[in-house]
Amino acid sequence: MARVHIVNVFPGDCSIIQHNSGRVTMVDICDGNAETTRKAVFKGEAAGATGNFRMCDCNTNPIEYCKSLGIKRLWRFVLSHPDMDHMDGFNRLVDQIGIDNFWDSGARREKPPFEGGQYFEDDWDRYVKVRDGQESGVTVLRKVAGDSFQFANDAPEGQGHDGLHILAPTSELLNDPDLDNDVNEGSYVVNYQSNGGRILLCGDAHDAAFGHIKRNYRQSVEGAAILLAPHHGRDSGRSYEFLDFIRPKLTVIGCAPSEYIDYAQWSRRGLDMITSNQAGNIVLDIGDGFIDVFIENKRFAVATHGTQLATNDMGYHWWKRVKE
Repeated sequence: MARVHIVNVFPGDCSIIQHNSGRVTMVDICDGNAETTRKAVFKGEAAGATGNFRMCDCNTNPIEYCKSLGIKRLWRFVLSHPDMDHMDGFNRLVDQIGIDNFWDSGARREKPPFEGGQYFEDDWDRYVKVRDGQESGVTVLRKVAGDSFQFANDAPEGQGHDGLHILAPTSELLNDPDLDNDVNEGSYVVNYQSNGGRILLCGDAHDAAFGHIKRNYRQSVEGAAILLAPHHGRDSGRSYEFLDFIRPKLTVIGCAPSEYIDYAQWSRRGLDMITSNQAGNIVLDIGDGFIDVFIENKRFAVATHGTQLATNDMGYHWWKRVKE
C-alpha cells in the first residue's frame, strides 16, 4: 500500500511518498536542523473542533521521521523551488539519509543573507553543489511541465512507475521577464496520481502557474482528492481562482500564522480542509479508489469524531475517508 506523509513542519513544507514500487520521494524539507523532534505539549482545552490545537508549536524533524519509518535512502528529492523554508535541513538530509535523484525545476534566486537568521548557509551551499551536478552519486533531473520520463510517469515494459506528473513550471514561466525574481512562479506543481486518487503538491506556486494549469491541465486536476495548499495556505496577495476549477475534496493547510490564511476562501466554496495546526503529522493511506486520512493529534480526532477511534499501524488516528 502506498502512503503519503505530510510532515508537520514550520514555516515550510515537507511531504514523503512511500510508493508501491518501494521507491521513496521527498518533496521539500523544513525543520531538518531541529536538534530533536519536539513533542506536543498542549496547554488548556481547544474549543471543540475549531479551537487552537497548537500543533504548529510541536513540529517534526523530517530526518528523524524518515529514520523512524526505516527509510534508508530517498530515491528522489524534489525541491519545489529554492526558498530556504523548503530546504531547511537539506545538508543533513544528504549526509544522514542520502538521495539518488534530485529534481531541479530551473527556478533560480540569489543566495540569501544568513548572518543572524534562522537558516543555515550549509543548506544553501549543499543545494548548489547538488543542483550543479557536483554531488557524487546523485543524478540531477531538470524537468518541467509535461515531461515524460522513466520511473516518474513512464517505465520500461514490466516495470512500474510512480505516477508523478509535473504540471508546472513551464520553460515560458521560468523565462518570463514579467516574473523576474518571482521564484514562486518557478515552483513545481506535482500531480501524484495514486490508486486512491490524485494528490496535488503545489510548493509555493502562484497565479501564473495556476493559470497555466487551468488552460492545459484542467481535466487532470478537477475534483482532485487532496490539495496541499500552495504557499502553506498563506494569502500572499494571491488569487484563489484555483479553488474554483480544482475543487479538491480535501485541502491540507500547513503551518502559517493564522492571520495570513484566508480560511473563508474554502468555507464560502463549501470545501473541506484540515490544518497542520489541528492535525500535526498527517498520513494518507492509499486504498483502491479511496484515501484514508490519519492524523497524529488524538485531541483533534476526538473533537471531531468522539472517542471511538481507529488507528493505523503508526498509532495515528483515523479522521476521514476521501473519494474522488
